[in-house]
Amino acid sequence: MTHFTGPLRRIGLYANPVSGRGRSGAAAAHLRGLLADAGHIVVDVTAQTAAEGRTRTRDAVRSGAIDALVVAGGDGTANLGVNACAGTDIPLVVLPAGTGNDNARSLGMPRKDIPAIARLISEGRIRRVDTGRSVTSQDERWWLGVLGGGFDTLVNTRGRSLTALHGTPRYLAAVALELPRFNGIPYLVQVDDQRRETEAMLVAVANGGTFGGGMKVCPDASMTDGLFDVMILHKIGRGEFLKIFPKVFSGGHVSHPAVEILRGRRVHLEADGIDSQADGEDFLPLPVDLEVVPGALAVVAP
Repeated sequence: MTHFTGPLRRIGLYANPVSGRGRSGAAAAHLRGLLADAGHIVVDVTAQTAAEGRTRTRDAVRSGAIDALVVAGGDGTANLGVNACAGTDIPLVVLPAGTGNDNARSLGMPRKDIPAIARLISEGRIRRVDTGRSVTSQDERWWLGVLGGGFDTLVNTRGRSLTALHGTPRYLAAVALELPRFNGIPYLVQVDDQRRETEAMLVAVANGGTFGGGMKVCPDASMTDGLFDVMILHKIGRGEFLKIFPKVFSGGHVSHPAVEILRGRRVHLEADGIDSQADGEDFLPLPVDLEVVPGALAVVAP
């Protein structure tokens, strides 16, 4: 349900300086001008490093200096905004200006239509969505889209080195480079009272349905149902993997007998020597304990 709150007057604006080969800065400048023309006060919280950006956005939200936070960039930038706004009443606005933009896609944000996003802000169109959370003795971390641990983590890491490619082509190239040397991983997966001990290619814990620039890893996942969709791709041969991999773009892979989907509110994921990634960013080494927090994030979105 969309809620109309009235004007959001003070808008924090963070633009990732490296997202989208500079597109985020241009998109943020365009939006800044539109918001100023509409009578909003724009507070620049952009930083040159991700660490400084996390501090500046979190401080702006918690100090009450802003009424909403706009983040311009890709999924990692959206993750930065989620960690600033989750658990508060300050809404997050995701301005898609990265290479994947899966979180913006899941939220239904207009793409390449910055005036439409400015109108959403001026109209105060706010709704609440679920987020994933992991609480450790050191800190609390949130994510919005998909958390994975396994082959996808290796692909994500390899993709960062392929600077000549962007978006889905980069992901596909990284898959081709990593698959020949990949073997299945022994996992323990606990989803509420459902327990699996299996050798698998990867496990994806989805709040949103897509990753890798539109791959529908969990096509039925919803950000408003209070549940994770957990996709286990049990171990298969490389040839079989290459046969089913293209189907992930339509969600057709879920009909394969090696694919299992579990649903629940709490997940324990365990595998030796494996790191997890969430929203395309490094997250935590396994084991991890995860929970979905219903309605934890306010967003400005259609």
